[in-house]
Amino acid sequence: MYQRKVIQQLNLWKNNPKKRAALLSGARQVGKTTSVRMFAKENYTHFIEINFLRNPDAKNAFEGTLDTRSIILSLSAMGFGPFVEGKTLIFFDEIQECPKARTAIKFLVEEAKYDYIESGSLLGINYKDIPSYPVGFEEEIMVYPLDFEEFLWAKGINGEILELLRNCYNNIKPVPQVIHDQISRYWREYLVVGGMPDVVRAFLEQNDFRQVVKTQRSILTTYKADIAKYAGNYRSSARQVLDAIPAELGKQDKRFVLANLEKGASRRKYDNPTQWIVDAGLAYYSFNTKAFELPFEATENRSLYKLYLVDTGLMSSMLLHNIQMQVMNGDIGVNEGALTENQIACVLASKGLPLHYYDHKSRQELDFVLANNGKIDIVEVKSGSNYRKHASLDAAIERYADRIGRSIVFGPCNVERNENVTYLPLYMSVFF
Repeated sequence: MYQRKVIQQLNLWKNNPKKRAALLSGARQVGKTTSVRMFAKENYTHFIEINFLRNPDAKNAFEGTLDTRSIILSLSAMGFGPFVEGKTLIFFDEIQECPKARTAIKFLVEEAKYDYIESGSLLGINYKDIPSYPVGFEEEIMVYPLDFEEFLWAKGINGEILELLRNCYNNIKPVPQVIHDQISRYWREYLVVGGMPDVVRAFLEQNDFRQVVKTQRSILTTYKADIAKYAGNYRSSARQVLDAIPAELGKQDKRFVLANLEKGASRRKYDNPTQWIVDAGLAYYSFNTKAFELPFEATENRSLYKLYLVDTGLMSSMLLHNIQMQVMNGDIGVNEGALTENQIACVLASKGLPLHYYDHKSRQELDFVLANNGKIDIVEVKSGSNYRKHASLDAAIERYADRIGRSIVFGPCNVERNENVTYLPLYMSVFF
């Protein structure tokens, strides 16, 4: 089991005297269940895990009236327990399979005898009918694939090294070259492996890259099976959208174009399936804005967008077709650009930042524009050695200097700064 940042969030949740049930959300196989088990082992005398997919009979405890005493007695009769007041964490896993358990959370939390964590795939949580949502009785905690810092923890990188990197980021000073070169190699590994825990485990523990690819493809197969299970009438179109994301990002402009899915494709046919993929936590939208002003939501064009996959390692297995080792060795061009931009998008999305790209008359495009305390931060992503060439960024600085907060280029470089632009290694995006 690897160290995860979500454990820190769960510790804060536990220490809140007015805590609600914690609802861990996220795409399937990002490590929600394992993280809860690790957290419970460190913090509770008793841990009761009820997986409604593996133990479907447990759903019977929530039939009839949702009286808390009856629920606990029924679960105890089924062999779950012991239920010790003040010392027990009850974990409802695959909560989407038992909507009535989600409704019962309100009453269980009000009784306040035990602590509760719910978890489930966003595929099901968002699309299962809930008789009555427990509004005000859940605290949602999003779980993402391992970020690059967690990946380094898993590799056993010394904490002093990570502190040095963070210090260089905060103080805009170069990383010692030997360390920079090594961390850059690890970053390239991360682009290919990604952050899905099972894939990281295959990479680090089995040292077999064939197993890495096999595990990635197994996860993608699971996602497609879930689409078939949960997406209803959208299943065919939703799968088309998911399959098309890597190829669309591999294009020069990286914009997702419906006409590439099928001739005459319409927004009417694909809008809902695409939104379904995003709601399921499998992808992130980045909408176009032609106006360099806040708020972006007021001027965004929702018919022009990019789609980024939730895990860059999964995307590499879909896009690279068995040439992942070339990426790790630095021997690839445009596809690496797709991977690096996807990974920066994942970093920004995991920070809760809405994604927008700026496009002025199809001549000036900025990868990401972000609202920050009334100013606009510009983030450009470069994968090649020409990272100092950024005509669109230069034009934006000249035209909108009074509106810009930070201008940052993430690229294959060490930390640099000129008058207007800060250059940061791609791996430092994790500190953004």
